[in-house]
Amino acid sequence: MNHVKLLLTTLGIIALVYWSFTTGQKVPFKEQWPLFEALRTTASIIFAVVGAWLAIIYPEQLKLAFSPKKQHKKKSSTVGLYEVLSPALHSTAILAIILLIGVIAPLARHSLLLLEYKKYLRGVSYSMLSLLTIWQLGTILLTLRAPDKTVRAADIEDRKDETISGYLRNAKVRPKEK
Repeated sequence: MNHVKLLLTTLGIIALVYWSFTTGQKVPFKEQWPLFEALRTTASIIFAVVGAWLAIIYPEQLKLAFSPKKQHKKKSSTVGLYEVLSPALHSTAILAIILLIGVIAPLARHSLLLLEYKKYLRGVSYSMLSLLTIWQLGTILLTLRAPDKTVRAADIEDRKDETISGYLRNAKVRPKEK
């Protein structure tokens, strides 16, 4: 079943990128750029939120990362650290690509050599925008995993506490046998 989902997702992404390439050839870069900026803003927000989570959830690991090696006396737990850090890494890559596009696009616009391929470059640009958007959507979904795990762990803990309280209440109510 997972293979089917993966195949359908991959085919959907390929279809979207192809459609973006063909249709995007008609969309001037001036109209595309605000979408890149919105994507950059979203990636920046995700980066900031995940950074805050890291500072709250893993303060010791952050201290270790920026302290001299000699001061690493005890080993701290990094369970789940990558899961929280992963969206920030993805958003950083997306930000870097968008920043590069922002520098390259004006240069390409003034290149006489590339003017001949302007239509195709618009398609490539829009395809890139589509891919980056899909990537960012996946990153947003990744950011939801950490709070979801936190809520699930809290629910499990609450149920455990309720069960223990119930047993204790029942134990106190029953008369002691002789």
